[in-house]
Amino acid sequence: MDFSSFLTSLGTSFLIFIVLMLLFTWLSRRPGNSVVYYPNRILKGLDPWEGGSRSRNPFAWIREAFSSSEQDVINMSGVDTAAYFVFLSTALAILVLSGLILLPVLLPVAATDNNVKTQKTNGNQTFSEIDNLLMGNVKDDSPRLWAYLFATYWVSLVTYFLLWKAYVHVSVLRANALMAPGLKPEQFAVLVRDIPHAPEGQTRKEQVDSYFKSIYPETFYRSMVVTNNKEVNKIYEKLEGYKKKLAHAEAVYDESKKTGKPEGLRPTTKIGLLGLVGRKVDSIEHYNEKIKELIPKLEAEQKTTLREKQQACAFAFFTTRVAAASAAQSLHAQMVDTWTVTEAPEPRQIIWSNLKMKYFQRIIQQYVVSFIVALTILFYMIPIGLISALTTLDNLKKLLPFLKPIVDIAAVKTVLEAYLPQIALLVFLALLPKLLLALSKAEGIPSVGHAVRATSGKYFYFIVLNVFIGVTLGGTLFSTFKSIEKEPNSIVKLLASSLPGNASFFLTFVALKFFVGYGLELSRVVPLIIFHIKKKYLCKTEAELKQAWFPGDLGYATRIPGDMLVITIALCYSVIAPLIIPFGVVYFGLGWLVLRNQALKVYAPSFESYGRMWPHINARVIAALILFQVTMFGYFGVKKFSFCTLLLIPLPILSLLFAYVCQKKFYRSFSDTALEVASRELKETPNMEIVFRSFIPPSLSSEKADDDHFEDALSQVSRSGSFA
Repeated sequence: MDFSSFLTSLGTSFLIFIVLMLLFTWLSRRPGNSVVYYPNRILKGLDPWEGGSRSRNPFAWIREAFSSSEQDVINMSGVDTAAYFVFLSTALAILVLSGLILLPVLLPVAATDNNVKTQKTNGNQTFSEIDNLLMGNVKDDSPRLWAYLFATYWVSLVTYFLLWKAYVHVSVLRANALMAPGLKPEQFAVLVRDIPHAPEGQTRKEQVDSYFKSIYPETFYRSMVVTNNKEVNKIYEKLEGYKKKLAHAEAVYDESKKTGKPEGLRPTTKIGLLGLVGRKVDSIEHYNEKIKELIPKLEAEQKTTLREKQQACAFAFFTTRVAAASAAQSLHAQMVDTWTVTEAPEPRQIIWSNLKMKYFQRIIQQYVVSFIVALTILFYMIPIGLISALTTLDNLKKLLPFLKPIVDIAAVKTVLEAYLPQIALLVFLALLPKLLLALSKAEGIPSVGHAVRATSGKYFYFIVLNVFIGVTLGGTLFSTFKSIEKEPNSIVKLLASSLPGNASFFLTFVALKFFVGYGLELSRVVPLIIFHIKKKYLCKTEAELKQAWFPGDLGYATRIPGDMLVITIALCYSVIAPLIIPFGVVYFGLGWLVLRNQALKVYAPSFESYGRMWPHINARVIAALILFQVTMFGYFGVKKFSFCTLLLIPLPILSLLFAYVCQKKFYRSFSDTALEVASRELKETPNMEIVFRSFIPPSLSSEKADDDHFEDALSQVSRSGSFA
């Protein structure tokens, strides 16, 4: 990409962001849009415009974001969100401190050399004006390369220092949140899996109760045996669906009384396939009949499920937090594949269908999923490489000659060169996350939060291996294929020497992500349009309206890997192409501001893991750092600066040692709850019945408070029940 195309891309992206920010300022002040721009505040019963959010100043949201404290973020969006902002601020600090040294030192060192000019004269390769500021402009074996060696060490040391500081900070955040006085039902429960067959004459519940009472006679409260809820869930979901349809039909009928005749027009529906064919019936009467049919079926299935569909897993409840924490960290059985006890997830996070999986089944499925993910990464590299190679204008003109007259127009050519490869890559990446989430759940993971962390890890390795390495190698191989054919032994030299040639691609890629990506995030144009279409044509009840504007969470499974890709790019090119650093600074700085606004006003967390994602974030930043160090090791070799290359050998070793120390010092307190944290006394004695009932699935909750038969089935389970 030439310099004019690069500036066009940058300027256009900035202009788009300014337009979207002004659009946000205008749209967010309109009362009808408050549920789109302030849903988190509305869900918490707060005034949407408290604190000057209706100001005409387009930068008012920036002032509000800066003035908010970390505790404000925790109160509105939880500890996980606060930990995410620690990551953003740490990445920003790494790039700022690195840039303070690298930019004033390395740019003059590169600009005052003439390696690019020499290669242009020899006619070996094509270069742009940007290449004069890159490490590639320094001649081989030049004493100037000592500056780049120093810069590599500086970036590494800054990263170690700031990651350590961040780890300590998030550890404190997690401990303080877990010691908070509010009732958290999961702190009084443990998940028990791999329960052996019950002795003859004993029910599953009696088996679990007697086992834990013998070990924890003073603190064990009761147990809840997990059941196979597949059938009862089907009936429950069908019943809830009919209730929503009934409410919708009644709302339509009431609206017809206001807009038409006083007696109104009763809505009708067809009872055939998808409501498109079949006999027409009165909707209200039809749905009422269906509800009356399903209620007794649900009650009967609930009792059948509780008695006859028990599984080899349960929740055990304790009267103190420290007893539950101690139980979750202890080995209960001599054989590790029986009586497996772990911390209970939040009730809203539980993946019920995964709880029944046996110990070795989970291990086997983890290996199978890992193999499938590895294949996915490898096979995705092929189309990613093709995208990077084929979405250049020269290649498009060769493949599609009829486009040549259009592509040769100066304005069209400039825009396509600036955006085409980046947009193609972003669209391609959007297709992957759901597959990875499904694979993560297939491992037998018991909670949504854990599945999201697993998905985030898979997605990180995918985008680093395919986007960063795949695009770099794909573009290089395509441009140097003929040279490799003539001289196969030169492949390593050609790949390494061509690495800076992709710098302009990644500069534009990062700019597109922060200006256009964060502009769309802030303006919420797409959610706004979808909401108003649903409101006008589909929503008739308050529940439907709330469902239309409900914001969801930050989407850590894809958001964190996306940020990780940027920090990987910024680190790996920080010394080779220091111009990447300001782009990385803007990305994380602007991201901190925009997402701070969204966390305080928009997104509602769907789970809380109290910062458990941080060890994974820390490990992946270190992985990015090691990739940077290995890249520099190879590039110094290409530059024929042998002594300097040897001096880089300690860096990857130091990074691995740093990761090991972090894992040993901090990880245990994130995987388990420290007993000194769990032992902090609560202000009030918890109501254990509330704790117990919070774990009952909605499909098994009885609407009849006085139904003794149901209560007996739920808490005791008849001796005649099946143990399958």
